[in-house]
Amino acid sequence: MKNLKVLAFTHKHVELKDLGNLVICNEDLESRLISLKHSLDIPEIFYIGTCNRVEFVFYGAHELTNEFIAEFMGKLNFCVPQERLQCYLGQVNKYEGMDALHHLLRMSCSLESLVVGEKEILAQVRRAYDRCREAGFTGDFLRLMMDRLVKTAKEVYTYTKISRNPISVVSLAYRKLRELKLVENPRIVIIGSGETNQNLAKYFQKNQKAKFVVFNRTLENAKALAEELNAEAYPLASIGEYKEGFDILITCTGAPTSIIDNTLYQSLLNGETDKKIIIDLAVPNDIDTEVIKNNPIHYIEVSSLQAIAEKNIQERYNELDSAEKIIQDNIQEFLPLIKQRRVEVAMREVPEKIKEIKSFALNEVFAQEVQALTPEAREVLEKVINYMEKKYIKVPMVMAKEILVKTPETEKN
Repeated sequence: MKNLKVLAFTHKHVELKDLGNLVICNEDLESRLISLKHSLDIPEIFYIGTCNRVEFVFYGAHELTNEFIAEFMGKLNFCVPQERLQCYLGQVNKYEGMDALHHLLRMSCSLESLVVGEKEILAQVRRAYDRCREAGFTGDFLRLMMDRLVKTAKEVYTYTKISRNPISVVSLAYRKLRELKLVENPRIVIIGSGETNQNLAKYFQKNQKAKFVVFNRTLENAKALAEELNAEAYPLASIGEYKEGFDILITCTGAPTSIIDNTLYQSLLNGETDKKIIIDLAVPNDIDTEVIKNNPIHYIEVSSLQAIAEKNIQERYNELDSAEKIIQDNIQEFLPLIKQRRVEVAMREVPEKIKEIKSFALNEVFAQEVQALTPEAREVLEKVINYMEKKYIKVPMVMAKEILVKTPETEKN
């Protein structure tokens, strides 16, 4: 285990906007890791890059000195000034041995994520590993470790509540909407085509019978979202001309003040008097307070959703102890497997060596004596030798595994 190393740059110590300078695009990944692997003689390595972290996981006997880390980062040829690279070197978290394993398990279980309980991190780690495995950068040790990361994360997500309650405003908004009695084939007006409404639109894509209309200040952006929803797109400036009515109004813009006053709202209603649903995810709100006071609406707005999200976040943090227990159990299971695998790798040549000895004995050392035996005697001899061969292969390997597993890690180090 002592050869497992991690160099991590995360949201905890590096500004998110600065992490982007350390992200390696897929097109450059193979060439840059090949150069790093060969120049520093690193047997196994894989790279993880997300919006919240950049980590290098490798297996090797290198000591994580400041000099080694500086050389490591320098070999990757990041397009940043030397003085900026020095700043990154002061922000790196380094892990070795059991600390590295514990960190990787916590990361894969999303205990170290910006949003605790976010399952996407496991998928990101798996994709990162698979890319490097397919490129030939990983080997036996990292394969076993990756299997354990996946197993542990699945157990944490299954047996704790760390990811059960939604904490994104978008998912909470959609859940609130589902609780209301919706009309069949609802007419949905979407104002704004930013990330929030794009994410909310993904939930609606399952409802192919809804009729969507998208308004946005920039028509091209409106068209991009409208294409996903099979909808019509219009510039926001023309919303006052819209006369098709609606059942659900979703709005999230970056406007500094409300954009839907009571006059515009009445225009959008076009004479309809039934109770409407409004999802207002803008900060500050896009819907003027007069609209809320003077009209029958189900109003879902961001501040109330944020309060629910904060409560759910706290409930997730309450699950950390249970998740940590699962991690520790998996570490205890994993260590004997690693030790056994070391024996298997170290002794994989034993069977061939024994076969060579057998062949040399029969065909060289005792060739004349064997030739002098009767066919019956030679058959018995072959049976005895084959039996002994199997035992000489199996018994030492079993004994070596038992000795290694029973030997504390500290004694072997």
